[in-house]
Amino acid sequence: MTEDTALTPFRIDVPQADVDDLRDRLAHTRWPFPVPGRDDRTDFSRGIPQAYLQELAAYWRDGFDWRAQEAELNAYEQLTTVVDGQTFHVVHVRSADPQATPLVLNHGWPGSFVEYQRLVPLLTDAFHVVIPSPPGFGFSTPLSGTGWELARTTDACAEIMTRLGYERFAAHGTDAGAGTTGRLAALHPERVIGAHLGADPRWLGLVGDKFPYPAGLSDDEIARIEAVRAEDAADRGYLEVQNHRPDTIGPALTDSPVGLLAWIAEKFRSRAAGDHRTPDESVDRDQLLTTISLYWFTRSGASSAQFYYESEHSGLDILMPSGVPYGYAVFDAHPLLRRAMDPGKAADHWSEFTEGGHFPAMEVPELLAEDIRTFFRGVS
Repeated sequence: MTEDTALTPFRIDVPQADVDDLRDRLAHTRWPFPVPGRDDRTDFSRGIPQAYLQELAAYWRDGFDWRAQEAELNAYEQLTTVVDGQTFHVVHVRSADPQATPLVLNHGWPGSFVEYQRLVPLLTDAFHVVIPSPPGFGFSTPLSGTGWELARTTDACAEIMTRLGYERFAAHGTDAGAGTTGRLAALHPERVIGAHLGADPRWLGLVGDKFPYPAGLSDDEIARIEAVRAEDAADRGYLEVQNHRPDTIGPALTDSPVGLLAWIAEKFRSRAAGDHRTPDESVDRDQLLTTISLYWFTRSGASSAQFYYESEHSGLDILMPSGVPYGYAVFDAHPLLRRAMDPGKAADHWSEFTEGGHFPAMEVPELLAEDIRTFFRGVS
């Protein structure tokens, strides 16, 4: 059978019954018994503190306006298309300039197309912006089956750009979206103008894991990298669960909004400039809750975890651009990051910022937009 390649217009319209059900579940949350003496809302040493989580849940229930956020998201053109049997949701924002450069923005977990909401208007004078949701994320649900990992997703992303009429395009990504962006450039070098990757000190966790330590590091430098890796490892419990036991965590993320809130909100706790903040001090509270609401309404807490399982068990190597210009924008910069990740200074572009963190499009969209512009001005 020939696959239907149609691009179908899409508009977000969550049933009111689902909105009411969310508020009802939040109102009837069965909270754990608090541990005496642990009432500090800023103490994240054991995970997200209950005192802070209760504040955030109360606002989600009584202060957050989903319909207002839904209307803002619907201001952008959206569509769905089926690739290899999987429905993909795509945000497509055309520039007023018909000669603008097509730019695909890729994200990972716990991101969504909402992650780029504040970045888009800063780019559309120069770029046609395309934001595909990976399989199992947002409205790219439900999953059509097993086997949706990074390589298959990358091929689907390239096909989506073809269907939109973009033979040549630029690419940006963070988190797992950086993996998609790197693979696009490596496997489709004739199509990708350049690959721009957002990074933060968590990338040091890849050194010694996915990549060997570069030659010439002193014992002190290795110790400093290991310290960052150890801190990152303490925050990786969610990753190990999603990589290996998505069926176990999935029902909790689908049935309990507070469970989903705790699971995702903790990951938005920024370490920008070494300053430990609560999640909604790092990013806008309504944008954070719009992201989490999207996971809730689409049941993608469970299905996005399946994406991580598939990628972990795919046996894929990390692919970097080959013959395609690439660059990094590093946020909450660590002095050893380039020494460890790009010791030969092979990257065509490297910017470091003390501000921001793992979600730069939400934390510091102006900085990220300017860096994207700067990079692609130099390669296009």
